[in-house]
Amino acid sequence: DVVGLCDDGCRKVEGSRATAGLTAELLRSVISQSKVPATNQPAALIDAVRDVGEKLIAANPIELAAGNIVRRVLHIIREEDHSNARDAVEGFRLYVGGDNDYIVEQDHLNRSVAAQSSLCRPSLHALLERSPNSATTYFTATSEDDSEEKSKSLDPIARSLEFRRKVISAVNDLIEDINTCHLVIAELAVEHIHHNEVILTFGRSRTVKEFLCAAKEKNRSFGLFVAEGAPKYQGHLLAKELAARGLQTTVITDSAVFAMISRVNMVIVGVHAVMANGGVIGPVGLNMVALAARKHAVPFVVVTGTHKLCPLYPNNPEVSLNEMRSPSEVLLFEEFSDCMDYRIGTGAPQLHVVNPAFDYVPPELVSLFITDIGGYYPSYMYRLIADYYSSDDVVIQQKPAS
Repeated sequence: DVVGLCDDGCRKVEGSRATAGLTAELLRSVISQSKVPATNQPAALIDAVRDVGEKLIAANPIELAAGNIVRRVLHIIREEDHSNARDAVEGFRLYVGGDNDYIVEQDHLNRSVAAQSSLCRPSLHALLERSPNSATTYFTATSEDDSEEKSKSLDPIARSLEFRRKVISAVNDLIEDINTCHLVIAELAVEHIHHNEVILTFGRSRTVKEFLCAAKEKNRSFGLFVAEGAPKYQGHLLAKELAARGLQTTVITDSAVFAMISRVNMVIVGVHAVMANGGVIGPVGLNMVALAARKHAVPFVVVTGTHKLCPLYPNNPEVSLNEMRSPSEVLLFEEFSDCMDYRIGTGAPQLHVVNPAFDYVPPELVSLFITDIGGYYPSYMYRLIADYYSSDDVVIQQKPAS
C-alpha cells in the first residue's frame, strides 16, 4: 500500500513527498518489467501506467501526490514518443537516395533552416562534375559501424529497448528531483529571509524546516513564531526540531494568530497540494492564517516541490478537498461515554465531534510560491502545470468493468 507507508503524524506533510517518491519507483518497475509489444510500445506503456495509476488513486483519492506522479510519468512517455517521432522525421528529411546514399552539407549545423532546405539529390552530371572544393560534399556511408548502427535503428526490438531506457532514465531524474527538492528550495532561503525579520509558520513541513534552517546557516538572524496546529499539535514537534537547530522559536496557540500577525513580516508555510488555479490545500487552520496575513498586508509564502503541483481544479469531481479524521484526536473516547443519552434507549450521542484534516486557501490569499525551480506567482501556476502534464492525462478515468 503506497499511500499508507507514512505514519499518520507526517502523512500530510512529509508523507506527500514520500508517497510521490514511492509512486515513481513503483511506476518505474512497471515500465521496466511490463511485457508489451515492441511495435506499439508507447501506447502499451501508457495503458500499463494508467492501469496502476487508477488503482493508486482509488486507494486514497485524498493523497493527490500519487495522481500527480502518475500523470508526470505518462507525460514523460508521451514526450519521449514525440521526440522519437521528431527524430524520425528529421532523419527522413536528411536521408535521400538508396540504402547507403546520404547527402550531408559540411556546415549544415551552422546554416539556417532555409539553407538546409535547399539540399536535394544530385544529378548524375553533378556527381561527375563536382569539384573537391564544392560547398556540398556527398559521401557514401559504407563502413561497418555505420551499417551496424543503421541496422540497429531499423530493428524494432532495439528501438523498443532504447525507448524504454530513455523513459526509465527520465523517471530516475524525477525520483531524484522528488528526493532532493527540499534541499534545492532551501538554497533559495537567503534570497527571501533577511536580518531582524519575524516569520510565522503553521503546520509541520520538512521543506519549511530546511528552508528556515538554511537561512540560519547563512547567518540570517530572525525571529520565529510557530502555531501549535491543534488538534494534532504538529507545531510542537516542529518548534522542538527548530530549537534543536539553533533557531529562536516561540510557540503560539492557533487562536493567537490574529493577535500576533501584526508583529510578523512574513508567513512561510508548506502545503499538501497546489491546485491548477494557484489555490492550495493545507492543514486545517491554514485559511485562518492566510486571512490574517491579508488583513495585515503580510506576505503569505508557500514553499513546495513541483511534485505537489496538481493539474486539477478545486471544483473537479476527482478532488476531495477534505477528509474527516478520528474524533479521538479532539476528545478521548472516555469523554464520549459521559455524553451519551441512554434514556431514549438508542445510545445516540448528544455530543458530536467534527475533525477535518484540510483547509483550502484560494489563490488571491497566496503571495508567492517558492519551488525547486524558482519563485512564481499564483497566476503562473497554470504555465508550470502545462509543462509537466499532458492534457490527455488530466483526468485518469477508470475503465468500465467488463
